[in-house]
Amino acid sequence: MGRKTDRAPLVLTPKEKESLTRLSQSRTASKREIERACILLKYAEGMSFSEIHREIRLSRPSIYKCIDKALAAGVSVGLKDKYHRPKSPEITEEAKSWVVSLACCKPKDHGFAAELWTLSALTAFVHERAESAGFPRLARVPKMTIWRILDTANIKPHRIRYYLEKKDPDFDRKMREVLMVYQEVNLQNDRKKLQDKPVPEEIRPVITVSVDEKPGVQAIQNTAPDLPPVPGRHAEVGRDYEYIRHGTLSILAALDLHTGEVIANVEERHRSQEFVALLKRLDERYPKEATIRVVLDNHSAHISKETFAYLAAHPNRFEYVHTPKHGSWLNLVETAFSKMARTFLRHIRVSSKEELKGRIEKGIAEWNEHPVVFRWSNFDLGLE
Repeated sequence: MGRKTDRAPLVLTPKEKESLTRLSQSRTASKREIERACILLKYAEGMSFSEIHREIRLSRPSIYKCIDKALAAGVSVGLKDKYHRPKSPEITEEAKSWVVSLACCKPKDHGFAAELWTLSALTAFVHERAESAGFPRLARVPKMTIWRILDTANIKPHRIRYYLEKKDPDFDRKMREVLMVYQEVNLQNDRKKLQDKPVPEEIRPVITVSVDEKPGVQAIQNTAPDLPPVPGRHAEVGRDYEYIRHGTLSILAALDLHTGEVIANVEERHRSQEFVALLKRLDERYPKEATIRVVLDNHSAHISKETFAYLAAHPNRFEYVHTPKHGSWLNLVETAFSKMARTFLRHIRVSSKEELKGRIEKGIAEWNEHPVVFRWSNFDLGLE
């Protein structure tokens, strides 16, 4: 009883009492915290150290320590262990920095064949070089220690995160030009829906199309017929692993941004002459008084002498809007190619390139029966 009078009473606020009561009844908190919550509650209720000792079955020094910390620094401190380090760390911060610097280099920089480190290879290299680098303790550390050093520095030398370098110095300007075109097309389409006043005849109408090529569409033939699904046996289509290649075709397509229709030629190659053939088809399709504005990239076929010769022979008919280099995602026709790849081109099997061409043309014709007008919806680039 005498030990209790040496200490001040513990006065709990209603919030502290509620928190300690909830912790003392917890089924997920650590046993140590639950015991300390019980100690503080009972001491606050006026119980003696002997009574607390008999109820909780903890040593008196543990009870004294918990109560002394709570009286000195608060209830939350009384619940926690006091931080202490049993001994000085054997691996210094300088040694850890050396390991991180090795991980930030490539293995090939040190004479190895590999491009990226594995944890085992990096650990073996650390063991080999630690003594000469002045860090003998690292010569015997396990892989997990190397992993913890790297994890603390948030370094993952075994992984690659791809990025796209902006090689076009005018990337931002060209991107804004393309997005301005899309915004203008959206306004034109909205005006047409609202049936506004017709455009005066002296104003030359502008029709915008998005143009690109999808090369390398493979003509693949099965070596054995597909097996249809059979109820109760297998739910999927069965297909033999073997196949025969018949070559590839290229789709040269123009997406009409006003109607959603696709104008496409399926060719063996995608050279200047094939691109000019697509331009001729566009020229035949649209009214002669209209300007055809073409959103396209800087592919060699688009800016070749043969192409420019055709454009020069048709002055004021075509207007180019170039996407920036490595900016194909800005070209809306890519969404059409993506939809083709996910629909009629997916898992396609044919017996020849001629059959593949017919299937592609049929798929595009089906598309044009129910066209979808694509809209670029994000103009958060200072354009509005």
